[in-house]
Amino acid sequence: MGDSESGSFSTANIEEQFWEYAEVAKLHLNDARVKINDVCSNVEPWQLIAVSIGVTIVLAWLYNWMRHPLLTIPERVKMSFFKTFRSLPFIKQKIQKEIVKSKEAVFHSLNCMKAGEMYLRSLPKKGMAESSVLRRIKNSYHAMDEIDWRKGKVSGCVYGGTEELSSLCAKVYKDFAWSNPLHPDVFPSVRRMEGEVVAMCLSMFNGGPDSCGAMTSGGTESILMACLACRERARERGIEFPEILAPVSVHAAFDKAAHYFRMRLVHIPLDKKTQTVNVKAMKRAISSRTCMLVGSAPSFPFGVFDDIEAIAKLGEKYDIPVHTDACLGGFLIPFMDKAGFPVPLFDFRLKGVTSISADTHKYGFAPKGSSVILYSNMELRRRQFFVAPDWQGGIYASPSIAGSRPGAIIAACWATMVHMGEAGYIDSTRKIIQTTRNMLTELKKIKGIFVIGDPKVSVIALGSNDFDIYRLFGGLTKKGWSLNNLQFPPSFHMCVTLRHTFHGVAEEFVKDVKNLTAELLNDPTAKCQGSASIYGSSQSIPDRSIVADVAKSFWDACYSTEDLKTVTNGVHA
Repeated sequence: MGDSESGSFSTANIEEQFWEYAEVAKLHLNDARVKINDVCSNVEPWQLIAVSIGVTIVLAWLYNWMRHPLLTIPERVKMSFFKTFRSLPFIKQKIQKEIVKSKEAVFHSLNCMKAGEMYLRSLPKKGMAESSVLRRIKNSYHAMDEIDWRKGKVSGCVYGGTEELSSLCAKVYKDFAWSNPLHPDVFPSVRRMEGEVVAMCLSMFNGGPDSCGAMTSGGTESILMACLACRERARERGIEFPEILAPVSVHAAFDKAAHYFRMRLVHIPLDKKTQTVNVKAMKRAISSRTCMLVGSAPSFPFGVFDDIEAIAKLGEKYDIPVHTDACLGGFLIPFMDKAGFPVPLFDFRLKGVTSISADTHKYGFAPKGSSVILYSNMELRRRQFFVAPDWQGGIYASPSIAGSRPGAIIAACWATMVHMGEAGYIDSTRKIIQTTRNMLTELKKIKGIFVIGDPKVSVIALGSNDFDIYRLFGGLTKKGWSLNNLQFPPSFHMCVTLRHTFHGVAEEFVKDVKNLTAELLNDPTAKCQGSASIYGSSQSIPDRSIVADVAKSFWDACYSTEDLKTVTNGVHA
């Protein structure tokens, strides 16, 4: 009885205090109301409305700015700062001046025509005879190609190009020049060839009974398709702006996919010693918006293997698709075990791996313009298909970005693969990997340079702690080598191809590197000169949009058929 009375008293007391506080709050609110009315007594109603609308707009803008779906707050702050800074008249003029200089340099480097030659800017009044066309190509156009890739002095770019394959592909291309796989009913032969190319690749990558794929125009499109499929899967699960987790070293095609498909690419840092992705950092970055995990086998810059097995386990644990980017080494790594060079697991033997991109036009030796995107199941592949069911022209459906596609490229790819066979690819893999290992051994002996990471396949990246590495790059360029510049850290790489396995080519490269390095060590503090210095200095520019502008001006110059004055004024044909 006593406990009951005590409880009733406590409840009543709390209620009484609540109403006392409410009365006090009401008095304060009333005082505030009076003061605000006094302040606004001389303000007209339209002014109050204008201020309210203005404040609402500012708050809405700030809210959207703070919660940008694709950019973090630091990225937004940095972007806004540089945008404001670049708008200053003095800075704007200086930047424009440098961009014009860059355009001039690019134009001069690309304009290799003979004196007196002019660009064609309109159709000839009368068509040329076949003999005239071929003669013009030989004497005017082929004459511009100063770098002879046949001598093996080019990094990557042309991976096979043997006379035997060139002859075969030319014959096959002629037979299928007008075919188009967009019309499989008209060209069932090409449809069959495409299906067989995909099936052969699935066999190479140990695909299961549900695995499938499609052919594309190259590695970039294969990567785009994999990202699109993962985006569609994420959107079906309510994720409006999905995130891709990929190594810093991953191919820039993933940046392009994120840009095209309104996704966010989260770059995962690398291990400083091995240059492979930090899997622990990738695990920490996984969130409710993560739609895709990526690893390279191998990476383009340094030729190292990311730990695909560990990434696959993450994907399996968190139910996230895992993509193996094997665009570069896709026709080497499936054969390396049989060639005597074991590599870690990377393909569909790992349960977590759901897609693989591999370029048939690299070490597959097919003509340029062919690649495959492979999936562990059809459900994922269907998400890359596009269908417009209500078009007046009929139901439109296509398997990838392109509508019409060159059936001749598919046919030539098929012909190349069946001509090479497994034995042919094992043999070419053995030659290329052995040549790479031999070069690695010799390059590691050279004082003043170092090999980045632990290359497993066909790429060797070089850096230096003693001198500007771009000086070595420039020296090799003068000796006729066409190499790939890298950045972050400053470096360049040699991508070994079948051409480098020819007698004396690899030995000549090592010799040139050794001799030039010895010369550079005589004056290690000298500054880099020429075009190589431009690439080196670009890394120190904090506003990367300036670098992007310069890169865009490069393509402006590539498409230009105007004179130098027109090019530098920003007018292009």
